[in-house]
Amino acid sequence: MITGWLVVNHFVSSNKFLEIYEWLQTAGEKQGINLIKKTNVEIMCGLYEPYKTKLFCTKPDFVLFWDKDIKLARFLEKNGLRLFNCADSIEICDDKALTHINLLDTGIKMPKTIIGPKIFRYSEKKYSQFIDMVVDELGFPLIVKECFGSFGQQVHLTSNYDEVYKLMNNIGERPVMFQEFISSSCGKDIRINVVGETVVAAMYRYNDNDFRANITNGAKMIEYIPDAHQIELAVKVCKTLNLDFAGVDILFGENNEPILCEVNSNAHFKSIYDCTGVNVADFILSDVVAKVYQSSITAVNSCS
Repeated sequence: MITGWLVVNHFVSSNKFLEIYEWLQTAGEKQGINLIKKTNVEIMCGLYEPYKTKLFCTKPDFVLFWDKDIKLARFLEKNGLRLFNCADSIEICDDKALTHINLLDTGIKMPKTIIGPKIFRYSEKKYSQFIDMVVDELGFPLIVKECFGSFGQQVHLTSNYDEVYKLMNNIGERPVMFQEFISSSCGKDIRINVVGETVVAAMYRYNDNDFRANITNGAKMIEYIPDAHQIELAVKVCKTLNLDFAGVDILFGENNEPILCEVNSNAHFKSIYDCTGVNVADFILSDVVAKVYQSSITAVNSCS
């Protein structure tokens, strides 16, 4: 039997997350995997002896890293463990500015974006020159997006200078990016789940009362069949960022051309199951098994 670790965050314990963990473990059982849940608190002590010897007395065949504790992910990789997704990919997706930078010059359509400079101590007076440059380039309405955040809660729409400055006074030193507002996609987008290099599920999300299409913000959803261009974009994003699986959010351009909104390296899949009946967890664990076996065969052949 294959043994894996499901690494989760010790400080996240809502039913929404616990349900996802259970689904992943159940999907593992179907694939003959003993998927053992471990929290980042349990494992982080493994940085030091004697905990390290105890932790790695029996190494798992892989780690399903369902967290954003990048330092821990790198520690596990340093000790020879194969992570799904890998630390680099998780880090890039977790930081929306890094996502944008890593996808530049790849042919992937994205909103016009200006990344905010690093701030040690926010000052509206000192920041005003930069805001003027942003508005000159992107205009209003203007999206102000914090680089770290989930469920659309750190994405803001501003319509004038007063709103921008009021918002920035609250955000302070937290890293942000500024984007043009894609009005043709106001309140609607597509979530595409990719596993391996295959689209396994997709849904159309729409919200009549908010510019964001996140289900958490009250959006509704219907099953969706993406077209060839949308599929091509979603798969290309995942290949470029070296993702084993991801949730890719796509906006609608003026002529319905797909525009990347963001990428989620460990996207929740309960909503897309409710919408489509597709259990993304089954596809993820099936792909993991195939890659673990392939790695084992490659290792044996290299020693022959």
